This record gives sequence, C-alpha cells and structure tokens, in this order.
Amino acid sequence: MRVAIIGGTGFVGSYLTEALLSSSYSVSLLVRQDSKNKVPQHEQVSIVNGDIVDTESIRRLLQACDVVIYNVGILREVPRKGITYESTQYEGLVNTVDAAVATGVQRFLLMSANGAKIPGTQYQETKRRAEEYALKSGLDVTVFRPSVIFGDPHGAMEFATQLLNQMVRPPIPAVRFFSGFDPKKDAVVMSPVHIKDVVRVFLASLENQECVGKTYILGGPEVLSWTEMISRIAAAKGCRKWFLPMPVALMRIVARLFDWLPFFPVTRDQLTMLEEGNVADSEIMQALTGREATTFSIDHLNYLGK
Repeated sequence: MRVAIIGGTGFVGSYLTEALLSSSYSVSLLVRQDSKNKVPQHEQVSIVNGDIVDTESIRRLLQACDVVIYNVGILREVPRKGITYESTQYEGLVNTVDAAVATGVQRFLLMSANGAKIPGTQYQETKRRAEEYALKSGLDVTVFRPSVIFGDPHGAMEFATQLLNQMVRPPIPAVRFFSGFDPKKDAVVMSPVHIKDVVRVFLASLENQECVGKTYILGGPEVLSWTEMISRIAAAKGCRKWFLPMPVALMRIVARLFDWLPFFPVTRDQLTMLEEGNVADSEIMQALTGREATTFSIDHLNYLGK
C-alpha cells in the first residue's frame, strides 16, 4: 500500500514517514524544491516536487497511491511570503481533496487541531472549514484533532522546545498567564500528547473502516497548567524557573501593538486559544492503539537536555 503525505518534511511529518516505512508501507512525499534536504529518508521514499498551490503536482503525487494524509498547518502567518491560514490550512486542503477525488484515492486522513471551530480565531476557523470540506467530499475521511504535540523534534521545532527557548532559557522570570484578579491561578491548561502516540493513532486508523467518517480528539493522560508544564521543562533541562504573573488582558494589549513583528513570541489569536485551554481525553487514543498514553514527564522530556 502506498501512502502520500502532504506536509511530510516537518516535525509530525517526519515521524509519520518513519513509522509508515517501518510498517512496510510505501511513501510518497510532496516536497518543495528548497525542502529536499529536510527528507532524511529520501532514498526510501518517492519525492514529487511541488507545493499545495500547484494542483498538477498534487495529482502527480497521488498517482498510484492508496491513501493521502494532509498534515499541513502553521502557528503564525507570514503574509508577505504568501503563508496564511487560509492558503495552507484550507485552500491547500481543498486542492488535495479535489485531486484525490480526480485520481481515485479514496482514503483520506486529515490532521486538524483540538479547538477547531466556527466562529473562532482564523487558525481555528480554517481548520474547521477544512474538516467540513473533507468530510463532505465523499472520500473515506478520518479527522484527528490533537492537543499540543511534544517529542524529540530532531532539529525541527515543537511545543516543549519552543517553551524552552522562549520561557526557560532567557535569564528572566517566565510569564504565568492569569485571567481575572487572581495572579496565582493559571489561565492556561493543556493535555500535551506525545508525537509517537499521535503517529500510532494514524497507523491504527489507516486501514480500519470503523474509523471512516470519525473525528478523534487526541490528548495526553494529564491535564497540566502552564506553570506545571514550564516547571517540568526546566527540570528536564536541570534548572528551576521563577514566574512573573501576567494578566492575559494586558498581554493582549501588548500583542495588539507588536504581534506583527516576527520575533514577538505570541499573537492575539494565540493568546485567545491559550486562554480557552487545550484539553483532550487520552482514552480514545489508548483504545485505538492499545497502549497507555505517554506522560509529559521529565523522563519523556529528556531530549531537551541534549
């Protein structure tokens, strides 16, 4: 069986590719010309040059494939480079779904995100519209909505590494976001899910007809506050971290002024989603994979100490 991946060169995509190859699937990747060096298993996969705005390259990718995985998403927009939520998370999905219908690839797995909804932030809305388009296409679609994903990024960027760089490494207190008037109460809670658990769900669902038409929300086994997550990341790095309480409302005002700057750490939409929380149950994932979910523990964050 041959699996095509749109978005196979990043953090999640590289794990998907490795797991599929290890399970004896053939893999085809759509790769931009400037991203060939991001395919460590290039000698084992079929590479088609192109991108998600090039419908012809997507059709070439899907030729002779049995399954397509759409695994494209961004955390912030770069409009001057044409990188927007609309173009990457919705329009690219539409192009891929249409190409799958045209080439006869019936099985379709979509990586979405926990919290996808309408109305919502632009990130959430484009994710939700993509889900709706895929599910109404007539293809055998399964949607996955993970919480924040962690695990060794192998040189890429992921959730815990980002917090390490932005909150733990700087020689200043880390920010503790709070709502209302209680600075000791965290405004942010999440259920971090390990990358290998997410990939196992994809593989378990790939040929399982009971998963067709379903949407799975994927979370780790713990609901953790912002403070707990940063403290564990610091401990994995062998240090401790002090916290500076910061009201979300004040941070939103600052973001309104400065989030257009590429180096500013958080956007207004990201603050909105942080305050909403990102909690998901691990039971469905464990039922699909037959394994206990991986905890966001110091042992499983030891890659941060490298």
